[in-house]
Amino acid sequence: MIVTVTLNPAVDIAYQVDHFKIGHGHRVEPGRKTAGGKGLNVSRVLKKLGENPVCTGFLGGNNGKWIMDQLGQEELEHTFIEIKGETRTCLAFLDEELGTQTELMEKGPVVSEEEQEEFEEVLKQLMSEAGMIIASGSLASGIPASYYREIGEWARAAHIPILLDTSGEALEKGIEGKPFLIKPNKEELCNYMNQTDLTLDEMIAAAKKICGQGVQYVLVSLGKEGAILVGNDHFLKAEIPTVQVVNPVGSGDSMLAGMAYALQKKYSLEECLKWACACGTANAMEQGTGTIQPHIVQELIRKTKITQEEKG
Repeated sequence: MIVTVTLNPAVDIAYQVDHFKIGHGHRVEPGRKTAGGKGLNVSRVLKKLGENPVCTGFLGGNNGKWIMDQLGQEELEHTFIEIKGETRTCLAFLDEELGTQTELMEKGPVVSEEEQEEFEEVLKQLMSEAGMIIASGSLASGIPASYYREIGEWARAAHIPILLDTSGEALEKGIEGKPFLIKPNKEELCNYMNQTDLTLDEMIAAAKKICGQGVQYVLVSLGKEGAILVGNDHFLKAEIPTVQVVNPVGSGDSMLAGMAYALQKKYSLEECLKWACACGTANAMEQGTGTIQPHIVQELIRKTKITQEEKG
């Protein structure tokens, strides 16, 4: 069983806006409303791949109830802690003409210490049956930056691999928990290294530095350039096919789901990276967030090329 952790879910609303301009009014069709949050996107893709993940985290207010209803309709098993605060709303403005994506993301509700303690009890219970933990996304207000480190420590004590996808201080602290794998994109890795840009060699060096702190693998998503998977003694680079991008939102989450699925199946690292890239690319071809078509994933796996370089 794979458990996905979403500490700061959201009701995501995406609007299609042609020729989007700051400072101008735009008339749009009704937005596409989704039960959002990185972990929920991961869960959706895992479900499409035939897994039955269990979702957990924090939900509150009317937005929280709406998300629970949506998860029920999608037949996603969940055990969320109900909090007093209102689950946030996030807006995305997509301009197909310009190929741009503008997002407005609320910080999220305050989660009390008592609610955090209740979550700890629930997660540790789930760990008794879990084969893998995936922790994704930002932290809601009131949750300390070290929380992912703590979750990593709980998982390590239970001998369960944890895959982490977050950014900023939460990533810095989360690495201290020695997760099995982290999945930054290029921008997040640059921010971690306090750099505005990194070459491929510099990204590999940065990833190896992170591996030196106890992380087994660093999966760096590079958008249309593919991805790299770095471990202590080697790295893999994936080249992905060119596709018609419809909506890239959730592609990083889909990539992580593909990686988790393949790891769970004990595929080779090369195959794991193919699955990750294929799921990420397949999501970008769909209107929905965290959405894939399994037959498209299979086609993309065949078209994804992996190059390997050993580093002794």
